[in-house]
Amino acid sequence: MHIILVSNRLTTAKTITLTPRKLLLAGLLFFGLILALSSLFSYLTLRHAATLRLPVLQDMLRTVNIEESQRSYEYLKAMAIKLGDMQAQLTRLDSLGERLARMTGARLPDAQPEGGGRGGPLLGGAALAPSDLQRELEVLTRQVELRTDTLSLLESLVFERRLRQKFLPSSLPIDSQWNASAFGWRIDPFTGVRAMHEGVDFPTEAGTPIVASAAGVVSVAEYHPEYGNMVEIDHGNGLTTRYAHASRLLVSVGAVVKRDQRIALVGNTGRSTGPHLHFEVRYRGAAQNPNRFLLQARANTLAQH
Repeated sequence: MHIILVSNRLTTAKTITLTPRKLLLAGLLFFGLILALSSLFSYLTLRHAATLRLPVLQDMLRTVNIEESQRSYEYLKAMAIKLGDMQAQLTRLDSLGERLARMTGARLPDAQPEGGGRGGPLLGGAALAPSDLQRELEVLTRQVELRTDTLSLLESLVFERRLRQKFLPSSLPIDSQWNASAFGWRIDPFTGVRAMHEGVDFPTEAGTPIVASAAGVVSVAEYHPEYGNMVEIDHGNGLTTRYAHASRLLVSVGAVVKRDQRIALVGNTGRSTGPHLHFEVRYRGAAQNPNRFLLQARANTLAQH
């Protein structure tokens, strides 16, 4: 493309050749100039408006600030309510932990000052600042971790205690709170001499059900010359119980029995002067005083009557 330039007097002429490359550069320069002028105009307009504090711009900024403040306030308020709820839950967990501790005899760790009971009228209450809220959350997190560990420990202790009680011969083997012959030395009814009585006797009518004093496995179910029809139950950890002079056995060796399950019927077999249950508790073969294990069962029976 050629452009011819002629002077006013038509005396001289100049020819300019425009190549595609020159046209492209010219176009880029033109659009760049337009963009720069537009940016400058926008900057000057905004700066001028800010200087003059235009009412419209002020209203827009004020509205944005109010909305942002309202959102922040609502968030902090919701989090503060959540904190209050969690603190109330911690108080209830503390009460539960104390009851479990009394049941198990365990000693709870000293409570943190922040974990005590809270309440009272609201006087000039104000929303928590973000920094205060963060501190409260950190304290609450530590308290939750402490309570979780404590309750887990108490749960284990309760489970262990229940398991131990399940296999501890603490239930009365017969529906009677009275025994005619206690554990210890006595005059033997057959020989008339002083002899050791290694159990307790419960006199009652023949055919009265005999129940297991605790859960366990039947290790002996047979006739014995002195004990008569006898059942022996192994409760584990070296602890066994014997039920003698039965008229009939209801279980066999190897049977797994539950606490208070019927295992025999009262009789007068073996070395016996009349219908009764002879009950023994042994630890590693050595006779123990059954009353040590049956005191709680006796108290419960007396309370029911």
